[in-house]
Amino acid sequence: MNLKSKHTSLIKTEAKRLGFLSCGISKAEFLEHEAPRLEKWLNNNMHGKMQYMENHFDKRLDPTKLVEGSKSVISLLLNYYPALTQRKNSYKISKYAYGTDYHFVIKDKLKTLLNTIQEQIGEINGRAFVDSAPVLDKAWAAKSGLGWIGKNANLITQQVGSFYFIAELIIDLDLEYDLPTTDHCGSCTACIDACPTQAIVEPYVVDGSKCISYFTIELKDNIPTEFKDNFDDWMFGCDVCQDVCPWNRFSKSHNEPLFNPSSKLLEMSKQEWKDISQEVFGELFKKSAVKRIKFSGLKRNINFISDNF
Repeated sequence: MNLKSKHTSLIKTEAKRLGFLSCGISKAEFLEHEAPRLEKWLNNNMHGKMQYMENHFDKRLDPTKLVEGSKSVISLLLNYYPALTQRKNSYKISKYAYGTDYHFVIKDKLKTLLNTIQEQIGEINGRAFVDSAPVLDKAWAAKSGLGWIGKNANLITQQVGSFYFIAELIIDLDLEYDLPTTDHCGSCTACIDACPTQAIVEPYVVDGSKCISYFTIELKDNIPTEFKDNFDDWMFGCDVCQDVCPWNRFSKSHNEPLFNPSSKLLEMSKQEWKDISQEVFGELFKKSAVKRIKFSGLKRNINFISDNF
């Protein structure tokens, strides 16, 4: 086994030990296929009021501008599909936010992985990324063969569906690179047909400014009243395009204790959500990604959807 193969094998073995679903590696280079697509998406204002998407255009497409001398992008998937979901006929939270904020959970695992690489291989320079810097994580994961980007613009994998987080290590070490996989969406349009706000404007293109996740998490202004009857009881995020995807019948529940929700969160009724206090919000979401929108944001969302009744 040559050195490159040995290093690649070590990284993938350690990623598995840390609980990642899978690990794929691609060459750190300019994403030439993504550049025109990103530019068109931004020019069509599909990022809504997410101004930060306009920043660091070059860095989003070129990892060598994020990590000097970088040679490899290590993409990792971490399952978050829950064993139990919220009670029926309640206001809904996207499954990814049931437990501890994934940023903290994954960052710790990535730090451990990077430390192991440095201890076992030598002086390696690298950075960990979890949805917190201008990195096109789905593009990198697809490039390294971990899945294909589906018609709902999510990364989809034949074996496990799409309920997982994507993270990266960008390092200045030459490794063996994986090859992209093929698209297996076929003629299916389940996600397009089911989207409550018709945010999937054409196959593989999501207008972020029409997405329920955008309205309930990213948008700081009032939610446009034209979408009043289309929220399908979602108060934080939305899983519709994943829930209807046929590939997600292969989803298996995660084994990360930190992602487990409290029984209270799963059992709360619509009335209890309407009556939620600042104190209960603090208890339920102390370490959760939901904290990002604050108590006032969750109340705004609940008020918006509850006025339908």
